[in-house]
Amino acid sequence: MMFTDRADAGQRLATALRHLAGEDPVVLGLPRGGVPVAFQVARALGAPLDVIVVRKLGVPSHRELGFGAIGEGGVRVVNDDIVRLGRLGREDLAAVERAETVALAGQARRFRGDRPRVPLDGRSVIVVDDGVATGATAAAACEVVRAQGAARVVLAVPVAPPDAVARLRGRADEVVCLSAPRAFRAVGEWYRDFTQTPDEEVLALLARAADRTARACEVVVDAGGVALAGDLTWPEGAGAVVLFAHGSGSSRHSPRNRSVAASLNRAGLGTLLFDLLTPAEETDRANVFDIETLGRRLADATLWLRHLRSGRSVPIGCFGASTGAAAALWAAGSADAEIGALVSRGGRPDLAGPRLAAVRAPTLLIVGGLDTTVLGLNRRAQRELRCENRLDVVPGATHLFEEPGALEEVTVLARDWFTQHLVPRAR
Repeated sequence: MMFTDRADAGQRLATALRHLAGEDPVVLGLPRGGVPVAFQVARALGAPLDVIVVRKLGVPSHRELGFGAIGEGGVRVVNDDIVRLGRLGREDLAAVERAETVALAGQARRFRGDRPRVPLDGRSVIVVDDGVATGATAAAACEVVRAQGAARVVLAVPVAPPDAVARLRGRADEVVCLSAPRAFRAVGEWYRDFTQTPDEEVLALLARAADRTARACEVVVDAGGVALAGDLTWPEGAGAVVLFAHGSGSSRHSPRNRSVAASLNRAGLGTLLFDLLTPAEETDRANVFDIETLGRRLADATLWLRHLRSGRSVPIGCFGASTGAAAALWAAGSADAEIGALVSRGGRPDLAGPRLAAVRAPTLLIVGGLDTTVLGLNRRAQRELRCENRLDVVPGATHLFEEPGALEEVTVLARDWFTQHLVPRAR
């Protein structure tokens, strides 16, 4: 498999990594050549991008043989077996580590400046390079990332020799390699354009990624005097925004809803994911079924959002899951909510009660084909709706849409519905 350049390799690699979009990953590029590849992956997955700066600790008499690696934040990984077999003394180890620590600090300063590292604690992390030859640096990067707190480490490269791929499978939870040719001599021979990546390009790509990420911020939503934590993302030029109402037992950190939100962001729509209950309220299970209270807070959040946008008339949509869909329908039946379009994923519209007949927003109901009880409830609720509406059934999907490809189908349906009913009004 030949790649035109690193951007082409990154776009192809992103397609192979689409299954990770729902894990809200962080993408780390190995500088320099890995960053243009990682930039394409991060953009496609709607994920934050950063560099992973590591320095291999080489045996003094044989620099290519690493006895460990160091990374930012004081992370140090040492292979005791190599230290013992190489009969390396304490002074030898210290001298190598001192020199590499200076080099590490210089690289980090050059590529990141004063910008803090993206936190990795508990996250899925995708380590990206433009290719692998021996795999030593990639292996060190995986170990450093895990030591920095990553819950899951995925190594992704366009090309690598088969033996290196086999070795690296022991260092990462998953290795994604598009091409592993047996006749492998060098990474560059698999690119038509393998021009060296200058520091300036790395810095420009990181700045572009940081600029997009900067539009995502934590907010406190004032819902009728109740302060609720939320995450607001507003892509450049977005003329509409979608509020997410989560189901029982879920929150704004729901990987399924964050995956859908990332797709809407890529389509140019803003998103607001926020918790409809305070942490104290969540301890009482009955609160998650108090649809009227949840609906009122969702309606209040639409007013808060309009105030945040300085009174601008911004079309607002609602994406509700499970009981959150009932709250969204309840809010849409409120005269002051001004919800322009609504999507229900595996929702309980029946819990909205008489409010269904008052809904005016175009409503899309999405249900899994194997979620038979909820499907029946949605069919009955659809007959009570007086607005434009549609019921789409995802074949072979259960309530949480965990089956391969099911959530992706939900995402496409929601994106198209919101784009059709919100974006034209924003023009």
